[in-house]
Amino acid sequence: MATMQDRTAGETPEQQAQRLQESGPRIVSDGSRSGEGRARPQEPQAEPREPQIDQEKSREEEEAAARTAQRKTRIKKIAPLILLLAVVGALLWWLHARQYEDTDDAQVDGHIGQIGSRISGYITGVQVEDNQEVQPGQLLVEIDPKDYEVALAKARADFADSQAQASAASFNVPITSIATASQIESAGADVSNARAALSASQKNLDAAKAKEVAAIANNTKAQNDVQRYKPLVERDVISKQQYDAAVAAAQSTAADVESAHDNVIAAQEGVTQAQARIVQAQANLRNAQTGPRQVRVTEARANSAQSSQQKSLAELQQAELNLQYTKINAPVHGVVGHRTAEVGQYVQPGQALMSIVDIDNVWVTANFKETQLRYMKKDQPVEVHVDALGRDYRGKVLDIGGASGARFSLFPPENATGNYVKVVQRIPVRILLDADQNKDHLLRPGMSAEPKVKVR
Repeated sequence: MATMQDRTAGETPEQQAQRLQESGPRIVSDGSRSGEGRARPQEPQAEPREPQIDQEKSREEEEAAARTAQRKTRIKKIAPLILLLAVVGALLWWLHARQYEDTDDAQVDGHIGQIGSRISGYITGVQVEDNQEVQPGQLLVEIDPKDYEVALAKARADFADSQAQASAASFNVPITSIATASQIESAGADVSNARAALSASQKNLDAAKAKEVAAIANNTKAQNDVQRYKPLVERDVISKQQYDAAVAAAQSTAADVESAHDNVIAAQEGVTQAQARIVQAQANLRNAQTGPRQVRVTEARANSAQSSQQKSLAELQQAELNLQYTKINAPVHGVVGHRTAEVGQYVQPGQALMSIVDIDNVWVTANFKETQLRYMKKDQPVEVHVDALGRDYRGKVLDIGGASGARFSLFPPENATGNYVKVVQRIPVRILLDADQNKDHLLRPGMSAEPKVKVR
């Protein structure tokens, strides 16, 4: 039981006075005080103890009621303060929360590239395994190169042959051009010479005709002189010698006429020959003038040879590329996944052999409700919490999607059915992490994230 001191610690003065009165000296049945003398011992009785216990219980109940009243009084005093603090705290939380928009419908995204073969052949070596980290340019798969080495040697031989043909054809072009120009000039000169010869022949013909006319005139005079001298010589008017001289002169002039006539005929033949030479020279000139066409034909052949050379060069380059394609290298820094390539496997162009996840270039795609985009803009700061790593990353809003995710689905919803129910749509927002946030390359596409964008 508690001591008297403990019981009276929390009592009021009225309660203490009542308790002292109740605990005063008891009067025994014979009228004497309990503390005076020892007249006779008082026999214990069971009935008076029950009221005492009831009194103690009542006192304890009164004390408990008093303490409860005191607590209520203190609570009533501090309740307004607590309520005030709660209101201030809620106001501060609302002011802080209205500056941010967050969502748990977000994940880390990245580029996942399919690595395939660009040629056909048998795989002779696979240098990587699933989940292995690779560097740019690292060898992944090797394909048997023997067929492509043979094809490269053939392409080099064909290119050398076409190169020689192109060189020969290109040399023929200037030779043909010069020869054609010379032929044209020579034919033109021949035409000029033939025309000059024709002019000379015509002049010779004119001279021969003039000489023929003079010879005819002289012959006529000589024949007339013979006819005049003949009667005179018969009458001995003139001497026989004079007559013979006149006869001889007549015969000579007749011969001169014949000679002059022959010269005219010869001159006419010269004119005819000169005209024929002009026709031949003009024909040669026309033939020579076809030379530029022959030059163009030669140039076309040279161009064809050049084209064949370029075609052979392209085939040679393609053969070199095909030989390079026998070694498949990693295009980016990433992690290998879904490897299906095996040694001895025959692959076709375009066949996928493995995937590489680009771990240098990752971002976060957050699907915000359309009601959260009212104040969201590009370049706003973002804090992203990644569940798998338990870390926070800094970033910024890169762009906001052009349409909701439902619009990009294979079967977009059609609301014009008469059963329309408004549903809050989600718009993908791309969040770019700061450059120094993924140095450890721990982020992987598909990880869940919780971005929080500061919109105000």
